[in-house]
Amino acid sequence: MWSGEDLSSQFFSVESLAGTGVLVSKSDGDSRVTSRFAAFCRRHSLDELPQLWHVAKGEMSLVGPRPLTAPELQCWYGPAAREILALRPGLTGLWQVRGRSRLTYPQRKRLDIFLTRHATAGLYFRIVLSTIPKVLFGDDAY
Repeated sequence: MWSGEDLSSQFFSVESLAGTGVLVSKSDGDSRVTSRFAAFCRRHSLDELPQLWHVAKGEMSLVGPRPLTAPELQCWYGPAAREILALRPGLTGLWQVRGRSRLTYPQRKRLDIFLTRHATAGLYFRIVLSTIPKVLFGDDAY
């Protein structure tokens, strides 16, 4: 488990990158995606590959809840935020393999809480295996 101090420093770096406040949902019309190559990278999650460096450094895990900004946690997670933050953020998780961009924040929250409460090697292994076709085929991604 991370201490509150460690979490706040990790939390700040995630929020400073987002800088957009609370998101309701992702859209396929993101103005930051400016070319077909960028759209391909985003659809197949290739834009996530640099996060492997954070996994290697031990700042993230391969499987866990996705990093969230402070406004997202406050608006959508409320008291459950502490439970979600007990795990290191992950490169993939239940949210990514169970619907990703199609899901609402309440659905994402339920999946994050389930992952937190049922974190086992077997579940993590199934999530990693389920991630592979999602990345290859770009399912549920914008």
